[in-house]
Amino acid sequence: MRHPPRSVLSVVAGAAALIGGVTVPVVTAQGATPACTVEYSVTSQWDTGFQGAVKITNNAAALSGWSLGFDFAGGQKLTQGWGAKWSQSGTTVTASNESWNGSLGTGASVSGGFVASKSTANPVPTSFRLNGTPCNVDTEPPPTPPPTDPPDTGDKPPALHVSGNKLVDAGGKARRLLGVNRSGGEFMCVQGRGIWDGPVDDTAIKAIADWKANTVRIPLNEECWLGLSNIKPEYAGANYINAVKDLVAKVKAHGMTPVVELHWTWGQYTGNSAGCSDVHASCQKPMPDMQYTPSFWTSVANTFKSDPAVVFDLFNEPYPDRATSTTTQAWQCWRDGGTCPGIGYAVAGMQDLVDAVRATGSRNVILAGGIAYSNDLSQWLTYKPTDPAGNLAAAWHVYNFNSCSNESCWSSTLAPVAAQVPLVAGEIGENTCAHSFIDRVMKWFDDRGLSYLGWTWNAWDCSSGPSLIAGYDGTPTSFGIGLRDHLRALNG
Repeated sequence: MRHPPRSVLSVVAGAAALIGGVTVPVVTAQGATPACTVEYSVTSQWDTGFQGAVKITNNAAALSGWSLGFDFAGGQKLTQGWGAKWSQSGTTVTASNESWNGSLGTGASVSGGFVASKSTANPVPTSFRLNGTPCNVDTEPPPTPPPTDPPDTGDKPPALHVSGNKLVDAGGKARRLLGVNRSGGEFMCVQGRGIWDGPVDDTAIKAIADWKANTVRIPLNEECWLGLSNIKPEYAGANYINAVKDLVAKVKAHGMTPVVELHWTWGQYTGNSAGCSDVHASCQKPMPDMQYTPSFWTSVANTFKSDPAVVFDLFNEPYPDRATSTTTQAWQCWRDGGTCPGIGYAVAGMQDLVDAVRATGSRNVILAGGIAYSNDLSQWLTYKPTDPAGNLAAAWHVYNFNSCSNESCWSSTLAPVAAQVPLVAGEIGENTCAHSFIDRVMKWFDDRGLSYLGWTWNAWDCSSGPSLIAGYDGTPTSFGIGLRDHLRALNG
């Protein structure tokens, strides 16, 4: 949905570092201002790997190009990176500037990130060199302990996998995903206003469960998750990741399935139906980008791959059809990515993202929405990505103003897809402050045992967008009362 308008582990002098949620002292060079300062962060880690970040501050004369070097001491191996040209030779890692960020003035900073493999230990590098000049760190901090997840309480949602055209639990019982979207994580952080829009404490999540919802879809922002330099640090990297993990844990604690979904991404697009001209992840882009999105999904998959109750939704609402001249080109772009007509950045296709997730060893269920803002699934089966885990489902969005918004279209384009793979309507809604349209959607999906999630559990004015609630205690709007009463009738 396009939104209504709305007004780390660190190594740094004299500071303390946050390591996996634990604060430890950091020992750095003291005395005169160093020629350069490096903040090294472990923003997320798992059994076999971790996500890291570096922030370089140049305290000396301005540079027209830069190269940062450091050494891994625990056998870590770099696998991919962003914000720089990353490489590794032996134990030495090098991050050199891209063409667009080579200028580094006196007092200026630049940030980048990476994903690497590890064994049991993950010692922090003990020295950093900027263009050969030693930076501030001269003593190794303690090793990074594993992150501490919030404890689970209450009933847990089931581990899910695909069986034929159904989502089923470990015992083979079918589970329909019926619930709501919880918007905020995609836009608040990039706007510098926080991480969530409204409360996400236990009371607020219990209010969702009280509607008898069994699923919550959580839209995310790739720049915030990866901790890119344009995001305020308090809303980026480890802080953002931990907030998402905490919300996922709360959703699960109330027996609901969490769907983590990539909503807003990097990449400048100014063509037909552009939401904005900003290169940053501040609006809906036509397709995910190759520069950051595979890294995002590698990190997300590594974060949740041990929890098969978590579902991955690859990309909110692709619309390559608005940029390309033919539908065939749009579907090819959707699946294969690369250089797509009308899109000025390198595109990550759905196959690229499935591959990124599965390369981590994750077998979590994956949702892939079609073109035309996920409203067109007419060629989804023809261009279906290959999933070696066999856990791929189709996602679809519908509002009363979409092209495919009647039973005739649903029967001709959705029914064939639903006959072969699980089908989840990740967003249903209408802009009328009523619920007559979604009543029709829910009936069609109920008759076929399919899944749907209402947009959105946010206390906005329903006349400016499909807002389900007037307050976070679960008081419904005149639109939301239709979904609430329907879910209670089904699951009450």
